[in-house]
Amino acid sequence: MELAKKLLAVVLAGALLPSTAFAVKTLKYSDHEALGGTRTEFINDVFFSAIEKESHGRLKIEPHWGGELAAGYGALALVGQGKRADMAIVVPEYTAKQLPLHQIFKSFPVGPSADRQVSFFRHIYAEVPAFPAELEQKNVVNLYFATGYPVAFFSTHPLTSLTEVKGETWRSASFWHQAFLTHAGAKAVTMPWGDETRNALRSGALDGIMVNVDSGYEIDAHITAPNILIAKNLWLGHIYLLVINKDTWNELEKQDQDAIQRAAEIAYKKQGSVMNKAFDTQIAEMRKTGANVSILQAKELQQWKTLSRYQDVQESWVKEQEKSGVQNAGATLQKVTQMVNQALR
Repeated sequence: MELAKKLLAVVLAGALLPSTAFAVKTLKYSDHEALGGTRTEFINDVFFSAIEKESHGRLKIEPHWGGELAAGYGALALVGQGKRADMAIVVPEYTAKQLPLHQIFKSFPVGPSADRQVSFFRHIYAEVPAFPAELEQKNVVNLYFATGYPVAFFSTHPLTSLTEVKGETWRSASFWHQAFLTHAGAKAVTMPWGDETRNALRSGALDGIMVNVDSGYEIDAHITAPNILIAKNLWLGHIYLLVINKDTWNELEKQDQDAIQRAAEIAYKKQGSVMNKAFDTQIAEMRKTGANVSILQAKELQQWKTLSRYQDVQESWVKEQEKSGVQNAGATLQKVTQMVNQALR
């Protein structure tokens, strides 16, 4: 009888193990882009894999790609509510009213690239509390920065200098870049991305587009607009914030929070080299199709900074934000300016 009781106790103890020692927390992730691009594959294959490994299987990521849960413009609200997704990619440019300070990054025509760009954003969030605070106001916490590729100028006509955009019609989605183009003498327009932009290049309605090089490459802009000016420091200032619902984050055990942070460190160490390799591959592939790709030198980048009158654009933006109640816009811009200059030294 005693032996039977002992055996029963062992069986019951074993039955309880899976629900205690091996409990798994599944985090649902939303991304507006399909799996297959450089960014999405890196997040899935490197960052998410590292989270599961570093947490020893306690954390599992359930990814939903291609806007299955929300389009890019709805991601911040989705993850802030935390009902249908725990994590998501948030693009600050899509939420300019909700994240006004995050618009500052795109206001610089030149900035750091690859590893330096990753380090820049990490230092910004560590040293300028206004940025994480702006996210926390929307009930989210940033876990990881996925950075963007440099800006490229794709022209349907021969283009040897950025002074030659004067008098031409150029497309850009960014209000900052539209202002830069206008100051350079171009007619700046915006239109839906994809087929409409492609057709406008073909018909001559557009002379060129100012866009991150990978987006131009993906829609084959180099076929219709094969005259391309680019430089690694020709900055897009575009970040993809991989955020988590603040309540979900606070509910995680300390060991799981630490595991996610270790996973981010692993990903950051690989991100710069992956981006550099992808950048070089895109340039090589475009040249193979006959595109004339020219790399701008330091003197030419300085010329673009002068043409863009970006500091005037920044000053006007600060005044608009202060009128709207964003009182720390000027001080935050000043701090970011100092850090951009330091990153470029």
